[in-house]
Amino acid sequence: MKYLPYRATTATGDIFDIDFPLHENTEDAVRVHQLLTAVLATIDDQVNVLGTTSNGDVLQALSMSVAVRARMIHSPPDILQAIVNDLTETAMAASVKAERQSPPSGYA
Repeated sequence: MKYLPYRATTATGDIFDIDFPLHENTEDAVRVHQLLTAVLATIDDQVNVLGTTSNGDVLQALSMSVAVRARMIHSPPDILQAIVNDLTETAMAASVKAERQSPPSGYA
């Protein structure tokens, strides 16, 4: 199995080093990394513009965007549902394994 190593840093400086298992049909891991980084950066940018936004609202919007994007694919809904569930469960399991690292000293 191939993995995508990813470092996520929170607004407070906490760091998560996550090894995401890649789906066997992944075509371009670099592109996956780029898209993930772009999505997370866009969320941070929007939260900065919008002001205080609950984590629940962010997760809900992300879930809805995954649903919309999946539905754009020409495939039976039950197959799309299975793919989305599998990818989401795999990614969540990988992220839960990552330990929260405290920000480096002097992080502001």
